[in-house]
Amino acid sequence: MHLQNPIHQPPRYVLASILCSFGGFLFGMDTGIIGPVTIMPGYVSCFGSSSPTQHGLVVSSILIPAALSSFFAGRVADVLGRPRAIAIGALVFGLGAAMEAGAVRLAMFVVGRCVEGVGEGLYLGTLVVYICEISPPKKRGPLTTGPQLGITLGLMVGYFTCYGTAKVESSLSWRAPFIVLACLSTAFSVSSFLWLVPSPRWLILRGRQSEAAEAWDVLGVGHAEREKAEIESGAEGHGITVSADGPATKSGFLDVFSRDVRTRTGLAVFMMGMQQLSGIDGVLYVSSPRSTASGIFPDSSALCESQPMNVYALYGTLGAPNITDLFQYAPLLFRQAGLASSEAAFLASGVSAIVIFSVTIPALFLADKWGRRHSTIYGGIGISIIMFLIGGLYAGNAVHGTFGAGRWVVIVSIYIFAVIYCTSWAVGIKIYAAEIQPQRTRASATSLAHGSNWVANFLVALTTPILLARSSFAAYFLFGGCALLTAIVCAAFMPETKGKSLDEIDEVFRFRSPGSRSLGRAIRKAFGRITGAFAA
Repeated sequence: MHLQNPIHQPPRYVLASILCSFGGFLFGMDTGIIGPVTIMPGYVSCFGSSSPTQHGLVVSSILIPAALSSFFAGRVADVLGRPRAIAIGALVFGLGAAMEAGAVRLAMFVVGRCVEGVGEGLYLGTLVVYICEISPPKKRGPLTTGPQLGITLGLMVGYFTCYGTAKVESSLSWRAPFIVLACLSTAFSVSSFLWLVPSPRWLILRGRQSEAAEAWDVLGVGHAEREKAEIESGAEGHGITVSADGPATKSGFLDVFSRDVRTRTGLAVFMMGMQQLSGIDGVLYVSSPRSTASGIFPDSSALCESQPMNVYALYGTLGAPNITDLFQYAPLLFRQAGLASSEAAFLASGVSAIVIFSVTIPALFLADKWGRRHSTIYGGIGISIIMFLIGGLYAGNAVHGTFGAGRWVVIVSIYIFAVIYCTSWAVGIKIYAAEIQPQRTRASATSLAHGSNWVANFLVALTTPILLARSSFAAYFLFGGCALLTAIVCAAFMPETKGKSLDEIDEVFRFRSPGSRSLGRAIRKAFGRITGAFAA
């Protein structure tokens, strides 16, 4: 008698989504290691000391190349296919990490950062597009959230990797994290190229129906779901001629601005840009830009200064995306609260990284229960309240470095801010930007939206230090205002997409075509919804 194996292997589309999520892990790991690495004694002895401005430029050199490459990443994915585009981007990213690991001059290290940025821009947006295209509607929310979970896990692993190598008394202390990153990136690139199947929707759009049917079979997607995909791919073929198994006339990049899709393109670009303008990279008011060294790397504690100053939490000027500032600069807030520097550095950085990862897990499973619209609107309101609260405390001179309750309110508010962001905007906006696009423009429009995120990130990094140098509270009111504006715009123009097939989403946006209602009426309706929510 043979016992049946109680363990059932999940469908291939789930495994493919998990593999793609590892690309987010690489992105998060790079973000997690770059701050600690560049202040390690071994790094300083190799490249010499640098001013805060030089330090910021070194690390932020990844941003502009990432933005530029993301603008044409969609075209690469449309021509070569999603898996090949992901594999090429990850390989370029790994090459950049290898250059950083082997750098003998600072210029070589910066070039490595730029190469990494090109790779990030090529593959990061395509990950979400691919998962979105292969997932059934009921599974799309949780699966598309995977890369964000990977990012937070990478942040945590990157921090602990640097903490483990920091005491190595050679240049290997800072080279080792990049060596690990390069190896993992190469393995991910090879795995993506060999194991990921082409997107069936991409194949259908090119008239390769027989190959698309085989791909659906490999992915384990049911016949009902694949029939919906075939119908919607045919419906979305505006500008593309598809025959049974023949060649297709492909649409160009400028098609993202055509009359029937430009509203969706603009909404995705707006939401991804405003995601950075929420203030996630600039929420902390710290002491010295160099005081992150204290406690993490004991030999560099002399770099600390006691004089408080307004800076954009140096890592903000570095331009690290998403929630990096919090776990890089939380040690300073704990140190100001009276903890010993080494204890504060490990406790605050480690705990905040774990907290950020932990709150993303339930957000992954609840992505389709909450809905994109509600999480974006209510998340924006929550973010704006926290920003206005912190700004008001600084404006009222209620925050002091060594005494008073104001500093504790700020510390708690920062963690609440991170929880709200990680469970709402960090998850929902990236899914929404990809799934609202029609098939023919999904890759190009999503890549364009990710490019706006990188550009906004750079602008925030550039302007926030200036703002904070002039006022301790102006930046918080600016970020709060941007979050509130986003909530209002989304209340007016953002239809719900949870549980809908991509074809149904397309129909929703066709019904809500430009000019179907006035801007004034839309905004009045949005205010009514928000005030009604508060009244309830």
